[in-house]
Amino acid sequence: MRLRDKVAIVTGAGSGFGEAIARRYAEEGAKVIVNDVDPASAKRVAGSIVQEGGKAAAQQGDVTQSAQVKAMVQCALDQYGGLDIVVNNAGYTHVNQPMLNVDEETFDRIYAVNVKGIYLAAVHAVPVFRKQGRGGCIITTASTAGLRPRPGLTWYNGSKGAAITLTKSMAAELGPEKIRVNCICPVAGDTAMLHKFLGGDTPEHRARFIATVPMGRLSKPIDIANAALYLASDEADFITGVALEVDGGRCI
Repeated sequence: MRLRDKVAIVTGAGSGFGEAIARRYAEEGAKVIVNDVDPASAKRVAGSIVQEGGKAAAQQGDVTQSAQVKAMVQCALDQYGGLDIVVNNAGYTHVNQPMLNVDEETFDRIYAVNVKGIYLAAVHAVPVFRKQGRGGCIITTASTAGLRPRPGLTWYNGSKGAAITLTKSMAAELGPEKIRVNCICPVAGDTAMLHKFLGGDTPEHRARFIATVPMGRLSKPIDIANAALYLASDEADFITGVALEVDGGRCI
């Protein structure tokens, strides 16, 4: 097993990419803290992992709130005695629309979840990594939107650009302590937020978007989970500061 006995926190793991990552990690031997802002979703995923023979605990929490992120890290320490991996997967977006139509409250929420969430995870997880003295791994779900921005998602694009730059800067700063920091850049996937990215989930909108992906489909949660598994594994021991495109060629 590629993550045997490692302890991982996955935020936004109650559905979509995060759920797939949590499940994939558990399959490979990790002990997983399943975080979601919706407690029922977190409990559902964690309970299902346990039923299938894995190790998982649910932890409700809003990644924009420092006390709740601290509690999430403490849950890992209390439940499993350590922490090895943090996956910043929780994300938020606005509906695809002209940039000036996005209201300030939505803008603030996007940057709180997609950018401040990375900051708070580092504030509470990095000291634990340092105290343990064995390094650590931080992975963020960024987006192709941060690499190849297009009209209609301007403020979301910017938040994911920030996530990519933060990944590279954190990797440079934390590398000497063997704390690896990487991010994944998925193309739009068949998840609960797809209708926002497309400006409405219709067959026509899907077809128009898929036509821009050389491999001819949306991403699947398992695509992102497999990339997150690799980046968290010992096989990626010398990989840090990478923004890994999982996009079927969208960014070419």
